[in-house]
Amino acid sequence: MIRDAIKSAQIDAMKAGDKERLAAVRLILAKLKDRDIELRTATQTPDDDAIVVDVLQKMVKQRRESIAMFEQGGRAELAAKEQAELDVIEAFLPRQLSEEETTAAILAIKEEIGASSVKDMGKVMAVLKERHGTVLDMSKASGLVKAALS
Repeated sequence: MIRDAIKSAQIDAMKAGDKERLAAVRLILAKLKDRDIELRTATQTPDDDAIVVDVLQKMVKQRRESIAMFEQGGRAELAAKEQAELDVIEAFLPRQLSEEETTAAILAIKEEIGASSVKDMGKVMAVLKERHGTVLDMSKASGLVKAALS
């Protein structure tokens, strides 16, 4: 399980004295704890790995946006700090589908549900997220779905 890998990475970072990695791992664990608290009142709780991947993907997206803003603002030192955190977070994510694999999955779903126009984009995205949500970046997939349906 991914959560166990994150907890053991925390211990390894403590033993190695790697303060930057330890801070990033603790940040991940704090976000997971927040999500666990949110899910206490939920009637249905998803698989633990799905929860962890969802949290990690959101953190990756936030870091990428921050890096872009810091680089535009000429704050290279802050962008480098965010990049270091991003590298730690991405290390825990499962291997993401390549663009070719994503396109193949989109075309298969398109054929399966009979999608023919951009109006069917929501249906295709829903099935894509359900089947492959943990191993692909949905923002990139959105553009590929739009291109496939145009």
